[in-house]
Amino acid sequence: MACFAMMGVGQSLYGPTLPVFGRMFGVPQAETGLLISAHWTGCALGIAAMFAFGGRISPRHALAIMAMGAAGLASLAGWWATLASAFVFGTGYAMATAVFNPRVLAAFGPRGASMLSLLNACFGIGAILAPLAFVRFGQDPRLAFLVTAGLALAIWFLPGSGGAAPAPAPGSARGFRPRLPILAFGAAAIGIEASLIGLGPTALIAAGESETHAAEFLSIFFVVFLAARIVLTFTAHLVPSFMLFLAAICAVSCFALLGATVSAAWAFVAMGASAGVFFPSYFVTASQHMGADPRVPPTIIGAGLVGGIFLPLILSPLMARLGDRGFFWLVAGLAGVAALAGLVTLRPMLRPAGAAP
Repeated sequence: MACFAMMGVGQSLYGPTLPVFGRMFGVPQAETGLLISAHWTGCALGIAAMFAFGGRISPRHALAIMAMGAAGLASLAGWWATLASAFVFGTGYAMATAVFNPRVLAAFGPRGASMLSLLNACFGIGAILAPLAFVRFGQDPRLAFLVTAGLALAIWFLPGSGGAAPAPAPGSARGFRPRLPILAFGAAAIGIEASLIGLGPTALIAAGESETHAAEFLSIFFVVFLAARIVLTFTAHLVPSFMLFLAAICAVSCFALLGATVSAAWAFVAMGASAGVFFPSYFVTASQHMGADPRVPPTIIGAGLVGGIFLPLILSPLMARLGDRGFFWLVAGLAGVAALAGLVTLRPMLRPAGAAP
């Protein structure tokens, strides 16, 4: 839980620091989105390592790598060094995600989905506090990422480096069975989530908010994000996970339309609820369909990373060309297409692996 809170601190800092890094290193807005993609590209390396060596990687490996990446971001050594440091932080970030999520899902049996939501809710705690602290202490990226590195090192010293992952629950689906439809949904949803977190503050500034207000709205976004995951802690085991996913993707499309036509700031905040539901509902659905093979969790997370890497990279230059609300129009369109696809494939998505047609 402490590790996930620290991860929330680190990832939520990208959004408010993008304009600062852009001014500091003379990088145009269209290129600052590379920082988000660098993080998610590093995540891809972390997932590849988990796929190949997952049984040998402990939480302490992930924490040490994140501490190095955050320290590099704090060094302000230049734009390319900043991108490289985000890549390193992302590598450890993905390792921690792939270590903890399947263990928690397996360890708590029938309540695994709810406890996984609780674990991921801890991400929201750090993500709420970090943008507010960033504004409070003078929008200094050096201090912000030094604190992140310090948190990672402090957690490294906590007891329990982690042993072998728990065995799958009796009767759980076994074998490695990739399911492209749910992986495609995950890529779309996590790509939208990454874009909201990383590019959202820039989109709010384009819509007329100040940098300070954009950072504050990002914190409120994460309050809603955290609230959604807390609700999931009590309800996720009662509702089919794909129904939760579909409701979230429909909601984000509607709120993005409101952001494009009415209020960008408060529509952005409302989308925090959908962002909070995306990963837990996707991970549980994909696990039900793909079995309990050790290669399954890295594959599930890796599909999400495809969206996390490429969608911000695509949206960053496009949003400026479509006017001051271009980001919201793009998100509304993407989420709308995903929602329609979810409705078309609803029946097979609701059938877990091994269920009769």
